[in-house]
Amino acid sequence: MDHKELVELDHQYMMQTYGRFDVDIDHGQGATLYDLAGKEYIDFSSGIGVNSIGYANPKWVEAITGQAMKLGHISNLFYSQPYAKLAQKLCERSGMAAAFFGNSGAEANEGMIKLARKYSFDKYGKGRGTIITLKNSFHGRTITTLNATGQDVFHQYFFPFTEGFRYAQAGSIDSIQEVAGHDVCAVMLELVQGEGGVLPMDPEYVHDLAVLCAERDWLLLVDEVQTGVGRTGTLFAFQQYGIIPDAVSFAKGIAGGLPMGGVLANERCRDVLGPGTHASTFGGNPICAAAAQVVLDTLDEDALAKVTEKGNYIRTRIENMGLSSLGETRGLGMMIGVEVKGEESNKVLAARLIQNGLLVLTAGSALRLLPPLTISMQEIDKGLAIMQETLL
Repeated sequence: MDHKELVELDHQYMMQTYGRFDVDIDHGQGATLYDLAGKEYIDFSSGIGVNSIGYANPKWVEAITGQAMKLGHISNLFYSQPYAKLAQKLCERSGMAAAFFGNSGAEANEGMIKLARKYSFDKYGKGRGTIITLKNSFHGRTITTLNATGQDVFHQYFFPFTEGFRYAQAGSIDSIQEVAGHDVCAVMLELVQGEGGVLPMDPEYVHDLAVLCAERDWLLLVDEVQTGVGRTGTLFAFQQYGIIPDAVSFAKGIAGGLPMGGVLANERCRDVLGPGTHASTFGGNPICAAAAQVVLDTLDEDALAKVTEKGNYIRTRIENMGLSSLGETRGLGMMIGVEVKGEESNKVLAARLIQNGLLVLTAGSALRLLPPLTISMQEIDKGLAIMQETLL
């Protein structure tokens, strides 16, 4: 099959819900990908932060293959080793108390929302289910998480949306206070707003918000779907902010390319969701859990330190290129936003870079870079050379 045939097949049999770039990807190794014609691409996108340890990682492949030969799936009505071992690793390294596994980031955020509302119902009864989220946030594409998202552009078409959300200005405790009321049970936020433009939260604001939540007995929910699993240079971004949330969602990079997500709860919230209150048929799937264990073992403290070093290197190199179309960078670790200047939009620049062999993303008005966390310095330099040559 060639590129033209693949595109025709897609258009004939797929719902056209994605604005795909005119590029196909056939296989990869490390952080380097190849299309059907054999053209090489350096990947600064990692499947939107999913392929956390790159492509064709031997230990990852071995774990998946071995588990598939042993047990591909079993109902959560029975115990199995992979999910239990994964939960232990996550809790011990995060300081949280218990895990729930699902399939995606939106599903994980739905789980956090249910946890917060049940916590409040159990303690206070009905009428205290509103969750405050931040303007410019993104929390998923289900009917509920779309309305949890604090961007009006997502509040279209799919009416009626799930009620029970109000939006505050990011970085402003006063704005939180203004939309608060006796019906609030939680605040949910991203510590780096990913889809909103790669915008890190101010540590003082996050600390003050944690104090306010404790005073009001609101749960502090942290959406780490994109920031989690080493992306920012620690296993979870909240570990850089000096807080222990009540619940944390994760997904994307956890299984290194397989569909998995979940929620971590702290000690006071670990028992909120009891038998029959929440479930996921494929949650904790043995193959995904085996893959996730390899991801966590790969992302040890040395590897996480290198994530920070590589991220700083990429940002410094870009800022020193002197490109008229690019401005300052921002972010944490290898979650990087690059300001776009001039007449050409970030989408136009991204398309040019992709055609020239560098896969990048957009977010807000910025270019967004999410390389595999194990990307080599040689691959980084190749990617940056393509950026400089393309945008010069």
